[in-house]
Amino acid sequence: MDRVRTRFAPSPTGRMHVGNLRTALYAYLIAKHEGGDFILRIEDTDQERFMEGALEIIYRTLEKTGLIHDEGPDKDGGCGPYVQSQRNEKGLYKKYAEQLIEQGDAYYCFCTPQRLESLKSSVSDKEIRIYDKHCLGLSKEEVQAKLEAGEPYVIRFNMPTQGTTTFADDIYGEITVANEELEDLILIKTDGYPTYNFANVVDDHLMGITHVVRGNEYLSSAPKYNRIYEAFGWEVPTYVHCPLITNEEHQKLSKRSGHSSYEDLVEQGFLTEAIVNFVALLGWSPSENREIYSLPELVEVFDYHHMSKSPAVFDMVKLKWMNGEYLKAMDAEDFYQMALPWLEKSIVRPVDLRKIAKMVQTRIEVFPEIPEMVDFFQDVLPYESAMYAHKKMKSTPETSLAVLEDVLPLLEVQEDYDNDALFSCLSAYVKEKGYKTGYVMWPIRTALSGKQMTPAGATEIMDVIGKEETLSRIRQAIEKLKGDLSEIG
Repeated sequence: MDRVRTRFAPSPTGRMHVGNLRTALYAYLIAKHEGGDFILRIEDTDQERFMEGALEIIYRTLEKTGLIHDEGPDKDGGCGPYVQSQRNEKGLYKKYAEQLIEQGDAYYCFCTPQRLESLKSSVSDKEIRIYDKHCLGLSKEEVQAKLEAGEPYVIRFNMPTQGTTTFADDIYGEITVANEELEDLILIKTDGYPTYNFANVVDDHLMGITHVVRGNEYLSSAPKYNRIYEAFGWEVPTYVHCPLITNEEHQKLSKRSGHSSYEDLVEQGFLTEAIVNFVALLGWSPSENREIYSLPELVEVFDYHHMSKSPAVFDMVKLKWMNGEYLKAMDAEDFYQMALPWLEKSIVRPVDLRKIAKMVQTRIEVFPEIPEMVDFFQDVLPYESAMYAHKKMKSTPETSLAVLEDVLPLLEVQEDYDNDALFSCLSAYVKEKGYKTGYVMWPIRTALSGKQMTPAGATEIMDVIGKEETLSRIRQAIEKLKGDLSEIG
């Protein structure tokens, strides 16, 4: 078997869409699973869509996700240049297009935009335009005269009009189309640049690409590629078409969704490792019943034959769950460093942020959840006294007031405000009174936080905010409950 060589060939048009990231990931995994080469090629033939800075985004995204290319614009492996505009400057594509003209497999087309517009017709309420091979009938002399006169032209491939073309995809199987449906596609545009279709075929052949990974929206174009390969007498690579990625409403994942690109997801607090893991499962299933994989583990187990034909749903709930699993498994110091900017959004009080980070590490799914979860460490926001009611704890605002008034003197004389010491102090009180632990801890935690849900228990919160702030918050809670209950009474 030939050495496996795959390529990722993005256009520098902005942030990397999740679909493009998946294409890069699958191409990387197919190559690395077989010990092969992963090549980066920049497809900038559409100069109008070129965006300044987009090339840096591509490099940065591949580096951060760990999809390190073996060859590319910055790593010549003998097949360079790896940027299509630079390859075009060398006359590469024109040379191959002219070879097809000499063989009778392509021809110059001088048709004006107005004439091409007149070829439009409506089929089943759909507007289509099939070129009628008008310029194929031009004599060599007519073509030469038009070229010398400087008339604008494109070079078209001469597709057969009889019979069928069969295309084999490793995921979708054999696809056969009638040749009459294959339009004479343009190889070289009027600006002298090759079309995406033509440049791909030439470059994939010259770079020795064995497996082409791309979205299934290109399936319909595939038979055209085969015709070009056959005209040159080149070996057709293995095609792997990936299923469509949809949102939860089963519509194509668009840029408007707010989470369609890698950078969108990073900005929303997702870890790169979780994103890569999640994207790997968008259309591919491992043979074992498992979902958490590192990139090296994916390289080991990835078999593209297990890809699905059905659309893959971008399930944000699943991504959040997966991200939460990665956060739980993180080194505590690494988590603290990443969580620090989010903690500092809510807390400026001089407290031990490392302790708070430890509290939230197993309770969040994404970093932006942190500020709302920990803001009470800074200040207790206004809340209703009804929050003290808890059926399971058998707590009410009245019983909570009694507990708080009872424990306040104990906490005033308590010197050691370490979590363990505080828990021992309150546990002794619970035992003495014959209460359940929750009956005492619930009102204290509510008084300290003003929240029903916190990332830590009452004594852990006291440990962080310290004695002075603890006593202040409990006294304020007592006054609040007294005032609210007297209004009711």
